[in-house]
Amino acid sequence: MGPVEIGRCEDGTPWRLKVHGTHVLVAGATGAGKGSVIWSTIRGLLPAAGVGLAEIWALDPKLMELSFGRDLFGDHYAADPLACVELLEAAVKVMQERAGRFAGVRRTHVPTMEDPFVLVVVDEVAFLTAYQPDKGLRVRTIAALATLTTQGRAVGVGVLAALQDPRKDVLTIRNLFPDKIALRLDESEQVDMILGDGSRDRGALADHISPIPEQGAGIAYVRLETSPDPIRARAAYVSDDDIRDMVALFSADTLPLPEVA
Repeated sequence: MGPVEIGRCEDGTPWRLKVHGTHVLVAGATGAGKGSVIWSTIRGLLPAAGVGLAEIWALDPKLMELSFGRDLFGDHYAADPLACVELLEAAVKVMQERAGRFAGVRRTHVPTMEDPFVLVVVDEVAFLTAYQPDKGLRVRTIAALATLTTQGRAVGVGVLAALQDPRKDVLTIRNLFPDKIALRLDESEQVDMILGDGSRDRGALADHISPIPEQGAGIAYVRLETSPDPIRARAAYVSDDDIRDMVALFSADTLPLPEVA
């Protein structure tokens, strides 16, 4: 499964985000455009989901961003903290079951209707890893995310997590995400926290992005596992009407069931 087009790079070429075979961390201040990245990615995956080659699992602890299109996710939607943890642990079970079947047979995942690519989308992951008052749920969340981000990509389970506060104590496993996206950030030090040491010196001036939504929302610096040099891009804006149209065309009730031999 190839990258999905979610916007435009600074040079005018399409911004194609790889989600299959990697994990992606998105960070940005309030109003920076995290929703644009999330929903553009979901929109790009829906055609594959429509033919049974992809599934989108959504964790929405703020009950804001992903709930608007929850019919797209069917039973793979969770908002309550316990339900979010259980959904993550269910993804771990899928990953482990596939790993057992793939062992000695294949080393990479090719999406099929029997083993579709699973993208686990977590909006504001800090609500589950840092701000959750129940220590037991925090521990289970971090353990599940760590397992997915260290073992999931080879068997077709990826994580796209969004974060507002880039401090390490908020998400201790952020270095387990190979690909990182920094939208507008409040402080210059936060750039290297997200993209890695030296990223700001290489030109990733995420703290200089305009806070005016029309000018700066969706603009990001992207650092990929394959390259230390950040690129500047802008995610497409996805309106409420766009999401309604996605639900009308691709809701879980209208997606095909896997064929039975």
